[in-house]
Amino acid sequence: MSGRLGNKLPNNLPQLQNLIKRDPGSYIEEFLQQYRHYQSNVQIFKLQPNKANKELSDLVMFLAQVGHCYVEHLSTFPQELTELLLGHHTVLEPDLRMMFCKALILLRNKDLINPTGLLELFFELLRCHDKLLRKTLYTHIVADIKNINAKHKNNKVNTTLQNFMYTMLRDSNPIAAKISLDVMVELYKRNIWNDAKTVNVITTACFSKVAKILVAGLKFFLGKDEDEKKDSDSESEDDGPSARDLMVRYSTGKKTSKNKKKMEKAMKVLKKHKTKKKVELFLFNFYPFIQRFIQPHQREVTKILLCAAQSSHPLVPPETMEPLIMTIVNNFVTDRNSGEVMTVGLNAIKEVAARCPLAISEELLRDLALYKTHKDKNVMMSARGLIQLFRSLGPQMLHKRDRGRPTESSAEARILNYGELEAKDYIPGAEVLEVVETPKEGGDEDGWEEASISDDDEDGEWVDVHHSSDEETVAMVEKLQSIPVEDRKAKAAEVSSSRLLTQEDFKKIRLAQIAKEVNNAPGKGQKRGNVDLDQEEGGGRGELLSLKNIEMLHKKPKADKESRLATAQAGRSDRKDFVRKHHKLNPFASTSNNEKKRHKNFMMMRHSEGVRTKSKRSFRDKQIALRDALIKRKKQYK
Repeated sequence: MSGRLGNKLPNNLPQLQNLIKRDPGSYIEEFLQQYRHYQSNVQIFKLQPNKANKELSDLVMFLAQVGHCYVEHLSTFPQELTELLLGHHTVLEPDLRMMFCKALILLRNKDLINPTGLLELFFELLRCHDKLLRKTLYTHIVADIKNINAKHKNNKVNTTLQNFMYTMLRDSNPIAAKISLDVMVELYKRNIWNDAKTVNVITTACFSKVAKILVAGLKFFLGKDEDEKKDSDSESEDDGPSARDLMVRYSTGKKTSKNKKKMEKAMKVLKKHKTKKKVELFLFNFYPFIQRFIQPHQREVTKILLCAAQSSHPLVPPETMEPLIMTIVNNFVTDRNSGEVMTVGLNAIKEVAARCPLAISEELLRDLALYKTHKDKNVMMSARGLIQLFRSLGPQMLHKRDRGRPTESSAEARILNYGELEAKDYIPGAEVLEVVETPKEGGDEDGWEEASISDDDEDGEWVDVHHSSDEETVAMVEKLQSIPVEDRKAKAAEVSSSRLLTQEDFKKIRLAQIAKEVNNAPGKGQKRGNVDLDQEEGGGRGELLSLKNIEMLHKKPKADKESRLATAQAGRSDRKDFVRKHHKLNPFASTSNNEKKRHKNFMMMRHSEGVRTKSKRSFRDKQIALRDALIKRKKQYK
């Protein structure tokens, strides 16, 4: 007993709580003492329920922690807390109310409370103007219902709670109704409450008079693309090298402008390879409708051109897109328009052709390519961007002098006809892999055992992908550049037919294809620094466009005289702060003799006595004159 007094257990609840959990029977007297203390504090609390009570808060949490040790003594404890919250939750001090709720959650986690009554209580508490409390209750409600239905569906509890939530959706408090709807939507997404009754209850939210509840109900039935986007992102990350791989590879070398440009181009090529094909929309009447608004004087015409370019895709028939491109050419790309208008037209044509290359004819493309020598730099660079686009899409459509130096990718580039699919009997880029010979023993006839062996170490050691396998693949690509194209195709066909490719093999192939595009030689006489990377890749053919792709100007237009004068006047507005201020007692008085002497011509003053004697003054006289001048100036500006 002396040890207990030394520990001061009645005043040290955390220590007593620890001891009770270890040996409940030895400390029952101390527990009963604290329980009586709790009951007396509850009576005091009922007299002033809006006052903070730190002692009661500590005692409630203590009893909740040791509730599983004395179930018989605390049989009425959860009901007492529930009644306190139901009767005084609107006036309770926020910290004390939060502590009561946490104590009930703790008792529920120990399976000492019926879930139905507790969840109904928490739904009632959602009416409180306490954001932190509502967030805590929302998290517990979702987690508790999930745990209830973890092993098997508890239809009895689910039916009771669904009926209660149906009434909560019609509650006068919009916050409580909105959180109840969020709970049902979250449970449906987690496949916990995915029955017809849940959907029917959510349907009532679409007819609510509260805007937030109405929007949430409509969003539930419209669906979201976030899950699909996550799946596509995860697939793209698994299919090949990530942006981080390229950043690591090109940032470990010397920090030069050449390496920086190479890395930027690699990121653009990677972005193009990561783009997934999505379901296309067919709305053929849209293109003739939008043509009448494609005029240089039309308001927000750049946004209209942006919509026209974004709505085009390879599955639109060429005869539907050709009139649209001809309208842009006739209204924008003419010498009677300014350079900015012609630039916008060429940029729009480039974006449409990047998505639907069959819409532009060979004759029209060669005519537009002639603007590469235009006197306006913006027009010239836009035309060169169009040429660069078709160097990668279909160089055969360009004039021979505009095709640039032939590369492996440009030699194989070809614009497919409408509806045509290009099928090959081998996997392009498979030449970077090694041919697997058919095993004579130790495996079956198809070589399943050999094909399942990966490049990882058999001992299970970690292999740094960024610095080992990727560098080997890039080195292999550089080595294969010296081999003729036909031999590489033959090896790719042999590899494709001799082994089963793993995900690691496909990653190597995609890395090799990206390395080919990055290491392509530039055209003869072409200055790579003058071509924007966005132009080289067609502005991202599989991505959402922005007005920057349409309004891209490489040279800022020269300002006119009025704008230059306005800029100059704006810069002179603050000059008054730096001008010497003259303080005159009489603003209408004439200048003094000293001021006139100061502005007098020096040739008239050079023979005066003051000038002649000034150079003959001693050092002491100069000091006195300087002191007097400074004192006079100081007095003048006071």
